[in-house]
Amino acid sequence: MSDLLLNKAFSEHHNYPDGEFIGEEIVKDIPAPIIFLKKKEAICVEIKQDRTLHTKYYIGVDWIAENQAVYVEPKLNKSASQTDYLQMLFSALKHPEIAQYTDDLFEIKWEGKQISITQQQDLLTPLLVVQFLRVVQQIVLKGLKKSYYKVEQNLYSRVKGKILVGQTIKQNLLKNKPLNTYCTYDEFGINGLENRLIKKALLFVSRYMPTLQIDSSRGFTAQMFNYIMPAFENVSEEVSLNDCKHTETNVFYKEYEEAIHLAKLILKRFGYNITNTQQATVQTPPFWIDMSKLFELYVLGLMKDRFGQEVTYHVNAHYQELDYLLKSPDYKMVVDAKYKPGYKNNPIKEDMRQVSGYARLDSVYKELEIDEDKVIDCLIIYPDMENGKESFKDIDLKGIEISNWNRFYKVGVKLPKI
Repeated sequence: MSDLLLNKAFSEHHNYPDGEFIGEEIVKDIPAPIIFLKKKEAICVEIKQDRTLHTKYYIGVDWIAENQAVYVEPKLNKSASQTDYLQMLFSALKHPEIAQYTDDLFEIKWEGKQISITQQQDLLTPLLVVQFLRVVQQIVLKGLKKSYYKVEQNLYSRVKGKILVGQTIKQNLLKNKPLNTYCTYDEFGINGLENRLIKKALLFVSRYMPTLQIDSSRGFTAQMFNYIMPAFENVSEEVSLNDCKHTETNVFYKEYEEAIHLAKLILKRFGYNITNTQQATVQTPPFWIDMSKLFELYVLGLMKDRFGQEVTYHVNAHYQELDYLLKSPDYKMVVDAKYKPGYKNNPIKEDMRQVSGYARLDSVYKELEIDEDKVIDCLIIYPDMENGKESFKDIDLKGIEISNWNRFYKVGVKLPKI
């Protein structure tokens, strides 16, 4: 992993591997750890008392001291090979139901002081764009929501709805247009506030897409965008700043709630100014992306490609939360995803004990419909960039046993690369 400690002006940087010693000239006093979503155990970056830098499984940028920022890229990145985290999200969101699990995928510290980074180092905006386009694509597949919305129009020789007296005097009577009347009335159609908010964000996305640094990302985002836009041809992009920031919308389809949330994030990300979408240097609030969570969602997508509804995600059993339960004609397993390349050579005992504990719960036996005198199979899925599987189709999930552990198996997954 590479961790870049940046100065405030971003004119120079220092490159540190994980566990490297940090000199006092970089960070004078040892700061408190940076944590993810206020979870004490979820440490993004930590400088320990021996002044060594340590990171977990989060990527992003944040202030680690008053005038010193830290930038963390994916752990599996190498100089000649970088993890295509956008393709991972794109692949997972092929299954629309996975979108509901993305709430805690990232954290944006809007109240934090802005940090200057390059477009290439902006890990957050491309993720928001891909997630937004995937959700809107599902909306288009189902059809845009119709609703009643207010319309103001200057009508000639007729009246409709409520007369706006002030506007009529100002726009018509004072301009010698006695036959015109300014009115407001309700209309039913697709030009409601929700669709206009989405259309506004789509215009920002269209200006931003050419700046994407990853060629594969430009390809699949352009494909989604070209599919979406014709459905919004008759939707106006006229939305007030107050609507962008504060309006609570009444949603009918479940996808709308997520789409509107992401649309507001995108507009806020660019400061509600479309010219900010094409700048080479980006002013960003501190943010973090949970790569272990993204890996879980990517694996979930691969599992659903083969098993569909036979795989269940985030199963709650006796105050425990399992990654997956797989119940198919061929497999009945407790499955866990570990974003830890170390499983390629040596399993981590603490993780094995954790998964083994899941497989001993009565509720798991009942869910999988297995007799209590049987031992439930356990599977660990981990990243393997060299020899991992790109798909779970036509592979034996019990093909590689973990030595010294009864009915434990492992499968390496090759992540998409740039």
